[in-house]
Amino acid sequence: MRQSTLFHNTLRESPSDAEAVSHQLMLRAGFIRQLAAGIYTYMPLGRRVLRKVEQIVRAEMERAGAQELLMPAMQPTELWKESGRYAQYGPELIRLRDRHDREFALGPTHEEVITSLVKNEINSYRRLPVTLYQIQTKFRDERRPRFGLLRGREFLMKDAYSFDIDWEGLDKSYWNMFEAYNRIFTTLGINFRAVEADGGTIGGEGGTHEFMALADVGEDTIVVCTCCDYAANLEKAESGAIDVEEDDMISTDEIRDLEKFYTPDIRSIEQLGEALQINPIDIIKTVVFKADDNLIAVAVRGDHEINEIKVKNYLGAQDISIADSESLAKIPGIVAGFIGPMDLPFPVLVDHTVANMTSGIAGANELNYHVRNLNPIRDIELTHVGDFRNVNEGESCPRCTEGRLTFYRGIELGHVFKLGTKYSEQLSANFIDPSGKEKTLIMGCYGIGISRILSAVIEQHHDDKGVTWPITLAPFHVHLIPISIKDDKQMELAQKLYHLLLEQGIEVLLDDRDERPGVKFKDSDLIGIPIRIVIGKDAEQEHVEFTLRKHNMKESVHVQEAFARIIDLVKRSH
Repeated sequence: MRQSTLFHNTLRESPSDAEAVSHQLMLRAGFIRQLAAGIYTYMPLGRRVLRKVEQIVRAEMERAGAQELLMPAMQPTELWKESGRYAQYGPELIRLRDRHDREFALGPTHEEVITSLVKNEINSYRRLPVTLYQIQTKFRDERRPRFGLLRGREFLMKDAYSFDIDWEGLDKSYWNMFEAYNRIFTTLGINFRAVEADGGTIGGEGGTHEFMALADVGEDTIVVCTCCDYAANLEKAESGAIDVEEDDMISTDEIRDLEKFYTPDIRSIEQLGEALQINPIDIIKTVVFKADDNLIAVAVRGDHEINEIKVKNYLGAQDISIADSESLAKIPGIVAGFIGPMDLPFPVLVDHTVANMTSGIAGANELNYHVRNLNPIRDIELTHVGDFRNVNEGESCPRCTEGRLTFYRGIELGHVFKLGTKYSEQLSANFIDPSGKEKTLIMGCYGIGISRILSAVIEQHHDDKGVTWPITLAPFHVHLIPISIKDDKQMELAQKLYHLLLEQGIEVLLDDRDERPGVKFKDSDLIGIPIRIVIGKDAEQEHVEFTLRKHNMKESVHVQEAFARIIDLVKRSH
């Protein structure tokens, strides 16, 4: 490709609304252009990278035995109502009506569509197992699109679905796809971790893992053990036994009577700890939630945060949110800021760490009063005891005795689910087994955010000058830059090398623009093509400047040596 004909412009400054480095660089380097919030055009350079991601994903899907198809983006909402997800997705589901007033949705995912398709195409165990996948545009009406391609309203996704006759078959399909994902993200050159995760609105009956790219801009917190291979999303993470220093605890030589005491205008854990000169581990924090249409309370230790996902899963609720002050004001004996876990008129979910306390301080359910000497076994109804909190960094690992939990930020790139019969049962997707009995299909679901990968790679592969693409994903392998297109010797050598490389299948961008060298080099740094060949004053001796963009290594070599190095580097990368 000759750069003079490339549909491409670079920007010298980052747009003011671009927060993430990847968003800034993709705009500045001319990979994408914004049409509306969360909606982007992929410019020719960006589309070339996107196609390479697709090629890598397709190769591994084929290797894993999956077959590609393409399903409609527009889906009848009757399917979503039949599966029970129509209300769950809420405003994120983009709905529209056709001229006959029939309601459709722009697909954010395709579990309902694929289940309906397979239901009508397969009715015998003889045609199972099967795994089907597609690469297609998805739509979600995000409340706050941000970080460019990391959280958009229109995005490209690979979604695959497996169908098996039993759970043993699903287990094989799941781990087969799990290994394919490991190969994909390794080939893409991404520093990633596979972590245990929550199923979210896609749900399921079995295990689920997320594949997370490690990056400071990531919106997810990853919990990793320092010794073993335990890794989980914060929503799912657990800890081992919690070590508490005796100096941090209230003396509990004996269990004393519950005592109410005056705490005027002290409503927060921080205020209470400061006023009483005590550690938050001695305080019981109680928060009231609305779970679907019911009120519940959750009690955790003062130094812990409530994990709403764990609470939601324990209750089997569709929706959960902190109860508003108006709802609380209608309940006798409930005062915001002074809520305790005793004698509440609704269920109390008690975290393990609270249930194991000997004595604690909590709200008295009375304005300006707290209680001390609260003994959970004596004073709280321990009907619902479980893990309802976020782990803290530094706690012990739940899988090994030596490790400690450490936190990282991550970008979710892929998610694999054991769906079981969640969708096949709702949509009556059945098959006839070898004994002639009708059984429900067992499903798995496997997604990769194709367009999101561009952002994740750039977050991990950039410097202060621009992008530093891995050679497997770069829009071109080589950036060929003659210093002056008016110099016949330079252009003659540039044209010769250009055609030699093209004949070997090397992707080359020849900068034949009539621009100053400084402009060419700045654009080249921004775009981030991994190999740069500069042809200048030594063109007559057929010497060129060979540079590896990522390492900024510059060396004067003969053109034949440069040619050989390029062939070797590209060959080794594939």
